[in-house]
Amino acid sequence: MLILRIFSESFASAVHELLVNRLRTFLTLMGISIGIFCVITIFSAVDSLENNLKTSIDKFGNDVIYVSKWPWSFGSDYPWWEYWKRPHATYNEMRAMEDKIPSAKAVGIVLFMGGKVIKQGSYSVENAFISGVSYNYDLIQNLEFGEGRFFTQEESFSGLPVCIIGAKVSEQLFPGNINPMGREISLLERKLRIVGLFAKEGESIMQNSNDNAVMIPYNFLKTRVYVDGDEIEPSILVKANPGVSLGELKDEIKGVLRSIRRQRPTEKDNFAMNQISFLSNGISSLFSVVDWVGLIIGGFAILVGGFGIANIMFVSVRERTNIIGIKKALGAKSYFILLEFLVESIILSVIGGLLGLFFVYLILLGANKIIDFQFVLSMKNIIIGVSISAVIGLIAGLIPAISASRLHPVDAIRFK
Repeated sequence: MLILRIFSESFASAVHELLVNRLRTFLTLMGISIGIFCVITIFSAVDSLENNLKTSIDKFGNDVIYVSKWPWSFGSDYPWWEYWKRPHATYNEMRAMEDKIPSAKAVGIVLFMGGKVIKQGSYSVENAFISGVSYNYDLIQNLEFGEGRFFTQEESFSGLPVCIIGAKVSEQLFPGNINPMGREISLLERKLRIVGLFAKEGESIMQNSNDNAVMIPYNFLKTRVYVDGDEIEPSILVKANPGVSLGELKDEIKGVLRSIRRQRPTEKDNFAMNQISFLSNGISSLFSVVDWVGLIIGGFAILVGGFGIANIMFVSVRERTNIIGIKKALGAKSYFILLEFLVESIILSVIGGLLGLFFVYLILLGANKIIDFQFVLSMKNIIIGVSISAVIGLIAGLIPAISASRLHPVDAIRFK
């Protein structure tokens, strides 16, 4: 009950300060507001970018090993020219691996290409994203279809001229809500029949959305493009069975592929085994540094706001010295006075922090309407903002509160 009474009286005093000294209090709280605004805006922007990147990366599969010529991260103990001499992954190797890895749910191969032109009548799409995939690619990646289907085994094995197109490609090649299913497009100087339409995904910061993609059978693509592993590099994808760790899967892949390539025991692996966590961990490390930069930038404004809060509290103690003396003369304990001013300081600081969070919300709301990107003010960042404000209020109000609690009743009552 005592704590509740202290809180209610301190809250009333804080509101009184806001109402009686509007300009002074507003200008002081703006320091806290601007600091919280800077810190939380950067945190929210970074979190939104990081979430978008990780969502884009996670589409490639957290339980998939990518076997290719080049690693996704380079060590200092391996010259780059040694990587250059490695053979590239091949379709025959993928077929040989299928029945030799018990821990694998599926094995496939993929080849990505960009900058291609797709045509349909007088319409065309430039810089389209092309992917050539094997027949069981749909078992490795989660493909969402708006209409149609994935390739049949016959279409994949025979390399038939069929394709699956993205929503944006469909809109550009078949305007006016024309159904593209069963129609033909021109790609790589051949006509391809559309058998599937990807569901619309929206923009991705990594530009790996299927909206602007065309997927074709790998065996068809390699008849139109020279796959040498230098300019265009295929990757063998191995998806783990449920309950199988990536470490166990990598051990099996290593043994099988070394056997297929007839490597001697003393030779180093002439292939790289990559996984999505390499990229995810790198992104987390990068954005953690950016978070610290944002905290330092906003910290200066928060520091100024803290001095402002301390100034308000010193003025408040001075103006209420007589009242403090009367309270102590009537039996109020020193800790009661201490808590009263500390809670008041925290409340003032939190009000400034909430004002800063409100500004952040307005900025992110406007950014979402202007930019085709989802910025979010997360509950974590709201809690961080309020917590920082409370801590600053506690620190800033500590010395004024201690000085108030140590006042002698008689001296305080006689103070003018």
